[in-house]
Amino acid sequence: MKRVFVSDCEGPISKNDNAFELTSHFVPNGNRLFTVVSRYDDVLAEVVRKPGYEAGGTIKLILPFLKAYGVTDQKMRKFSAEHLVCIAGIGNTLQHVKGLAPTFIVSTSYEHYLRSLCEVLDFPFENAYCTRVCLDKYGLGARERQKLKQFAKEIAKMPVFDIPSDTELLDDLEEKEQETVRRLDEIFWKEIAVEMEIGTVYCEVKPVGGGQKAEAIEDIARRLNVAVADVMYVGDSITDDEAFRLVERKGGLTVSFNGNQYAVRNAEVAVLSENSIVTAVIADAFLRLGKPEALSLVKDWNRKALEKSGISQSLIKRLFKLYPSKLPKAVIVTKENVEALAEKSSRFRNKVRGEAVGRLG
Repeated sequence: MKRVFVSDCEGPISKNDNAFELTSHFVPNGNRLFTVVSRYDDVLAEVVRKPGYEAGGTIKLILPFLKAYGVTDQKMRKFSAEHLVCIAGIGNTLQHVKGLAPTFIVSTSYEHYLRSLCEVLDFPFENAYCTRVCLDKYGLGARERQKLKQFAKEIAKMPVFDIPSDTELLDDLEEKEQETVRRLDEIFWKEIAVEMEIGTVYCEVKPVGGGQKAEAIEDIARRLNVAVADVMYVGDSITDDEAFRLVERKGGLTVSFNGNQYAVRNAEVAVLSENSIVTAVIADAFLRLGKPEALSLVKDWNRKALEKSGISQSLIKRLFKLYPSKLPKAVIVTKENVEALAEKSSRFRNKVRGEAVGRLG
């Protein structure tokens, strides 16, 4: 039986948040600007559920500000290549998995970044789904440029707020937070999208996040003539929710790798590890033996069970060599452990990727 491995990029494969890093580098106080917009993105996707809006839209919303501060496609390519940081062991992991099954990357990241990553990891770019954008094609007059810089300063001064897990409506947020959301609505969907020429970028750029990731998985299944039940999907954030739901509903395997609260709550397996070899071990079990065997391996995640399993023993030996005393954590997500596990995974995520990136949705 043919099975397929599909992974998100930033988190499971690399430590970067490329759009955050681009904004932080090229835009004054860009780290704060991006963080505010990212939290707004979470509100639109998970609370307001804005029609036609997908999780991960931050990378679209931020584009006019990058343009205003002189970012070009060449600068995006150069910066991405120079600042690429991979998860430990990912080269070996992808080589191992590619030897077992068709392997794909489905990422919200910009094409500029994915091309750099694929080149470094010797991964076929034709097996990567990502957000396509040509920033150079958009014009920007002096008046709009100045206005966007004013908006950037205003947004960077806005509060960064947390969204409680039980938030269902915008009215559930504090009044000041609701005011922030309403002002951002006005900036993005009226003053930029409607009143500025650069606003066409919001109509033309389609981030591969949320439902787009689920559609990518369905496209992969059609291309290979396999069922979604034969897919293992690895993700780590809110942009993976729809992909997780699709794969689990169809009978495939979903794995959160150092995921935040959104990822852990929608995955069947949670991995907390600084090295991607755990992904390789679980993928080996799924791709060789099937989902029940992979889940059984995670359920009895210990040295004895791993040694007796039917997966690659050379892989097991490498795992034990990397972790001679205590194995990284791999746990089946249940109703009983999900909240505690989400908190632990979020903390571990911050440790691996840094607090600024780890806290993004």
